[in-house]
Amino acid sequence: MHFFNPSYSGHAFFEAQSTYEDARAVIYGMPMDWTTSFRPGSRFGPTRIREVSINLEDYSPYADRELGEVAYFDAGDIPLPFGSAQRSLQVIEEYVRKVVADGKFPIGLGGEHLVSLAPIKVMAEKYPDLVLIHIDAHTDLREEMEGEALSHSAVIRRALDYVKPENVYQFGIRSGLKEEFEFAKKHLHLYKFKVIEPLKECLEELKDRPVYVTYDIDAIDPAYAPGTGTAEPGGITAAEAIESIYLLSQLNVVGFDLVEVAPVLDQSERTQILASKMIREVILTMVK
Repeated sequence: MHFFNPSYSGHAFFEAQSTYEDARAVIYGMPMDWTTSFRPGSRFGPTRIREVSINLEDYSPYADRELGEVAYFDAGDIPLPFGSAQRSLQVIEEYVRKVVADGKFPIGLGGEHLVSLAPIKVMAEKYPDLVLIHIDAHTDLREEMEGEALSHSAVIRRALDYVKPENVYQFGIRSGLKEEFEFAKKHLHLYKFKVIEPLKECLEELKDRPVYVTYDIDAIDPAYAPGTGTAEPGGITAAEAIESIYLLSQLNVVGFDLVEVAPVLDQSERTQILASKMIREVILTMVK
């Protein structure tokens, strides 16, 4: 299963050349938007993020490195059973567990945010004291959404089944129910509205601890990233998004995912291009 190739006819991420065996990192797509509550289309995000990566330069002036210096493998999109959130999560979990067991750094592309629950579960099994960094516009702490406990709006609440509440750090949050904010203030580390300043303040306390990062593209203001299902004004800039990757890279990041890119909602492609650039910087800074 772990040798599956992209099922589309386009490019792998920046025409990745490494084999699975030789790769230090593995990029995989989680093309699911079964529980999207507003505008669907994020299932097409992983493919388009790869396709627009042809726009990138191999060289990053931020990292002063080239992608050719890092061995990474693009596995394409995981084939998921349409319409079944529970079964889809099981399939993703099975795949990520194999990647992690093989000693690879997992880089997931979503898909709606619920898909992140599978890699979070896998990483928490490997690292019992895992720190979860959640960068997002939304709290994602609902108990359920329209009767469904498995929902993109409940992913962090479900993640608490695997990660200790005191190990969850939320940044950029600016939308959610009142009770979600009250829960976060009481049990988690909640940093509203901003990402860069509070993240800098947390670096020392999180140093050397295993960290998994789940990054929702809607943390970024829709002026810079409109291609997402539940856009929320008041977010960070594209420049701050890139800066946040470099701050995160100072930590012991053991896995990363970027979710909620919906290409059909952004004809300008700036959302997809920004997402692709963020993944380039993840590869160059977090893959040791």
